[in-house]
Amino acid sequence: MKISIITVCYNSAATLRTTIDSVLQQTYRDIEYIIIDGHSTDKSVEIIRSCEADFAGRLRWLSEPDKGMYDAMNKGIRMATGDYVAILNADDFYNYPGSIETVVNYLQTTGVDMCYSDVRFVPPADLGKTVRYYSSAKFRPALFRFGFMPAHPSCFIRRTVFKEIGYYKTDYHIAADYELLIRFLYKHQIAYRYLAFDIIKMRTGGKSTKSWKSNLLLNREIVRACRENGIYTNLLLLSFKYFVKVFELIQTKN
Repeated sequence: MKISIITVCYNSAATLRTTIDSVLQQTYRDIEYIIIDGHSTDKSVEIIRSCEADFAGRLRWLSEPDKGMYDAMNKGIRMATGDYVAILNADDFYNYPGSIETVVNYLQTTGVDMCYSDVRFVPPADLGKTVRYYSSAKFRPALFRFGFMPAHPSCFIRRTVFKEIGYYKTDYHIAADYELLIRFLYKHQIAYRYLAFDIIKMRTGGKSTKSWKSNLLLNREIVRACRENGIYTNLLLLSFKYFVKVFELIQTKN
């Protein structure tokens, strides 16, 4: 089983090497790694080039202007040849060298179209410290209306599902991943399973949490995504998720 891992980046030199190394260190070898760079002006491209020989032909990449993060993800998915596709953000990294091997064993056992698991949020200054544990264990498609989704970077999706149902919608700024998962899991009801495993560490300070304006845009796009796929929700219903986030922080501290 081949796994295609896609990283999109733009001026990500400060974190990109850690992301790449976490793929390079995987014990599972049938990995196709695709990096889509948005024509960075920092040293991102130099970092990518410096890693080519280490991947021994398993790394494919391009650097060119794009129409945003989700356009870049779609480029990577269309380039992919693996059985399953995963998105690894340029400031995230796999938690263990055996992360992909664990996922592959699970996919081979279950035969599902998609699996997802848990992630740890870590501060950029201390990658060994967990400040929030995001568990996808209790997710159900009915929870989309309340702003809940499986941890997107933990999702491994059968590549043919994208061809059959569609790709990320590029007219979303922050929540195209949310819309895609609603479409796959709720509207089209693809077969999925949860894997109890903390596969990825994510640095805090992502695009959707930069400011109250980003949060507002995110929630408005979630309302739109739900509406477009036949789910009723509103901003008040989405506020419930913030109570759960506080609980996750408390659980981590304890």
